[in-house]
Amino acid sequence: MLEERGSEEPTMNPFQKNESKETLFLPVSTEEVPPQSSNFPKKPSPKICGSNYPLSIVFIVVNEFCERFSYYGMKAVLTLYFLYYLHWSEDTSTSVYHAFSSLCYFTPILGAAIADSWLGKFKTIIYLSLVYVLGHVIKSISALPILGGQNLHIVLSMVGLSLIALGTGGIKPCVAAFGGDQFEEKHAEERTRYFSVFYLSINAGSLISTFVTPMLRGDVQCFGKDCYALAFGVPGLLMLIALVVFAMGSKLYRKPPPEGNILNQVVKCIWPILSSSSLQKQLIMDVKALTRVLFLYIPLPMFWALLDQQGSRWTLQATRMNGNLGFFMLQPDQIQVLNPFLIVIFIPLFDLVIYRLVSKCGINFTSLRKMAVGMILACLGFAVAAAIEIKINEMATCQPDSQEIFLKVLNLADDEVKVTVLGDENNTLLAESIKSFQNMPHYSKLHLKTKSQNFHFQLKYHNVSVYTEHSMEEKMWYTLIIREDGGSISSMMVKDEENKTTNGMTAMRFVNTLHEEVNVSLSTDASFIVDEDYCVSHYPVDILLLLTDFSLNLGLLDFGAAYLFVITNRTNQGPQAWKMEYIPANKMSVAWQLPQYALVTAGEVMFSVTGLEFSYSQAPSSMKSVLQAAWLLTIAFGNIIVLIVAQFSGLAQWAEFIFFSCLMLVVCLIFSIMGYYYVPLKPEDVQGSTDKQIPQIHGNMINLETKKTRL
Repeated sequence: MLEERGSEEPTMNPFQKNESKETLFLPVSTEEVPPQSSNFPKKPSPKICGSNYPLSIVFIVVNEFCERFSYYGMKAVLTLYFLYYLHWSEDTSTSVYHAFSSLCYFTPILGAAIADSWLGKFKTIIYLSLVYVLGHVIKSISALPILGGQNLHIVLSMVGLSLIALGTGGIKPCVAAFGGDQFEEKHAEERTRYFSVFYLSINAGSLISTFVTPMLRGDVQCFGKDCYALAFGVPGLLMLIALVVFAMGSKLYRKPPPEGNILNQVVKCIWPILSSSSLQKQLIMDVKALTRVLFLYIPLPMFWALLDQQGSRWTLQATRMNGNLGFFMLQPDQIQVLNPFLIVIFIPLFDLVIYRLVSKCGINFTSLRKMAVGMILACLGFAVAAAIEIKINEMATCQPDSQEIFLKVLNLADDEVKVTVLGDENNTLLAESIKSFQNMPHYSKLHLKTKSQNFHFQLKYHNVSVYTEHSMEEKMWYTLIIREDGGSISSMMVKDEENKTTNGMTAMRFVNTLHEEVNVSLSTDASFIVDEDYCVSHYPVDILLLLTDFSLNLGLLDFGAAYLFVITNRTNQGPQAWKMEYIPANKMSVAWQLPQYALVTAGEVMFSVTGLEFSYSQAPSSMKSVLQAAWLLTIAFGNIIVLIVAQFSGLAQWAEFIFFSCLMLVVCLIFSIMGYYYVPLKPEDVQGSTDKQIPQIHGNMINLETKKTRL
């Protein structure tokens, strides 16, 4: 390739006018440097079906599809893994999620340095892919309940995520560029189309994995719980396939050698550059062009701070919504599939329709204006998310405050019972007549004088009064279960641990009124025993069950609700289940998240694609790799912003969405002002730095470049 470029350069005309008489020779180094042998195959690599596309790119594209499936599939279930498996809070889960995302965009700098200075792209991809696979294996092991306790799971999880971040970030700057290396210079058009297919493979991997892995987590049960080990294991298997496929094409690849220690070369060239006014001037021009673009990068992390919350805050919002779409039950973490799905639709829609219509209207829709509009769309998306969060809170059950408790009475006796709750001074706090097996729709609120208090209950049944006492603590939910005991009645107080269902799914609890224990088998291999004589089970999360020697029809269960089932044998038809809804179902459909996803994804298309295009058009060719690294760093810093806000703001979720929306609007105004005063470079100015070549060293020979000659 270098030889082809050299042969195409025009020869010097010694009789050219307006040239200086001075001839300047620039020595680069006096050290002996052995010549580097190229790993490019001497013969042209095989082509696909007689076309100009190298066969080697098939292995690279398949590798990228599997790797993106691996990364996005694992990341789709990561937030719920933190929340429900490691039992972290929502803020901690969000913070660790974005810390991992940030690390994934810091490590590309390390990967690029290793590839360019030491191993080359091919070996860097191979070695870091091994690290990648190892990270997936450790991450899958961390989701096995039978292995150790929670502390071990946390340690293994953090080690696995660190290795995954090193692997995915390290190969990120290498794979696409390595694919471009497979093309000869004369096949530039085919190389451009290759990058389109490469980008399509990224979105295809993301789209499929974001849809499939939440199903592996929620629809498959492992050890009686959601199968996070399988949801992490399948992406790990895809990464192993990616590594094997990439290695299979080894003999077909064109493997450019590493260019040496770039930093060392720059340091060695400082003095020669300073001794040449012409080179120094060109370098200064290139650096100035770079810094002008980097200055525009300062507000960009705020956009990524909003965009990347689809996998954290928006997923947590989906757990409080109804995923039943009628024809399909959508998992809370499955809603993220909207982003890659809409990207595939929006990119051609914007390029072929919207941008052309805007152009025909005579509007100069520059790249910076497109990016500003993308920021506004993201701002609107979070405003919609805040409105939905407020509506969810309005529809949710109220929570008890300090020195308050919520109480519900469950009458399992054969006849009506009058319940009176008495205070310390025998004053009546609550009086209700409850029929047998009456479904009480609401909890009653009782006020406490201290953090915990004893309450006296008077139960009147068939003109017989029974007095009992129960201690209750503030901010808790309780159920008073009344049962018949011979001709009289007795009661037991049951604490409802929390007023929310796990993972937004349906939860159940059982009361066994039979005189023998009942072995309840769920729709998986897991089972539990409910002891005889009014023992109460905990909340298992599932919706189908079988009982030993007989089955029960539980009827239709709503998404996100919590039910209490009383197993009775009051008729000659055998044991039956009486159902009472403890926690109302999620009434708001998850489909209401579609507008916010559409707005943010449209903003991503206008911001991300246009931003890269603008940056490359404004940077000298010698600085494009630096610019790519800077672009990835803006994503890393955007995730750090979310980490800080989630950990230290203390805002309610709806207020946090509004905060991000307002902050995005302010940043958009700042960016618009910066863009207004930005003067775009002309293409000839950007390409000016490519006209002069940096001297090369071959063996013991020093290239001497003639700078100014006039006869």
